[in-house]
Amino acid sequence: MFETLRSFFQRLFGAPEQPQAPATPVPRKGPEAKPKPAGIRPPRAVPKPRGRHLAYAPNLDGDADPGEIVWTWVPYEDDPSQGKDRPVLVVGRDANTLLGLMLSSQSDRDGQRNWLALGPGDWDRDARPSWVRLDRVLEVDEDGIRREGAVLDRPRFDRVAAILRRNYGWP
Repeated sequence: MFETLRSFFQRLFGAPEQPQAPATPVPRKGPEAKPKPAGIRPPRAVPKPRGRHLAYAPNLDGDADPGEIVWTWVPYEDDPSQGKDRPVLVVGRDANTLLGLMLSSQSDRDGQRNWLALGPGDWDRDARPSWVRLDRVLEVDEDGIRREGAVLDRPRFDRVAAILRRNYGWP
């Protein structure tokens, strides 16, 4: 009987629209949520066994170089299908693939394990202090870099490198 009534009302008023699942993931709300660039392999965490070599060779020539902070789309750790555009410190290069460490301006990073305070820099237009995450190394295609942000000065880069060598076994 229920099916008969339902069928009658569907013919009379038309079938109700079925909600359609979105074709792409719905981005998180907020000004920082941005879709990843189309056609570019998203950054991904590099497994620990991979050989890593630190370098400092900044050159603001339009290419991302070790020692520079660049802007690229970085996936969220808990949901890699979503992410946001953020600054990344380039610490190494292998052809067109960069090794980078993401930065954050969230003040709750201060004193957290695996985060190192860098202070303010030209990569942040509001000159907010930044922290670099040391335990999540990203492999980024050079074509995924949106823009160069700034050169990290040698003393701060050397501080990052010393901690990577001491605590994470980088050569």
